[in-house]
Amino acid sequence: MATQVSDNEESSRYEIHADGELAGFADYHRSGGVIAYLHTEIGPEFGGRGLATELIRAALDGARADGLMVEPFCPFVRAFIQKNSDYRDLVPADEWDRFGL
Repeated sequence: MATQVSDNEESSRYEIHADGELAGFADYHRSGGVIAYLHTEIGPEFGGRGLATELIRAALDGARADGLMVEPFCPFVRAFIQKNSDYRDLVPADEWDRFGL
């Protein structure tokens, strides 16, 4: 299965396509130097393939490349950062308690 993640700025979401079909997305809101991830969704027919992990990793890598700080309101993004501490620095240190990091 070929996958591609892209930032759909017009819709304020990162999208993942699998074999050319939209498989899921991660909604965000950008304000200044902060990107807040609000909701992640993978279509049920695409579940169990690791697409959400691939999507969130790409979204967080995009935030890092753009020099943005992250607010992980989405429970999946928050859990991903909890499990992958190398992304913790994207969340302002004074917000770690707020997000359970």
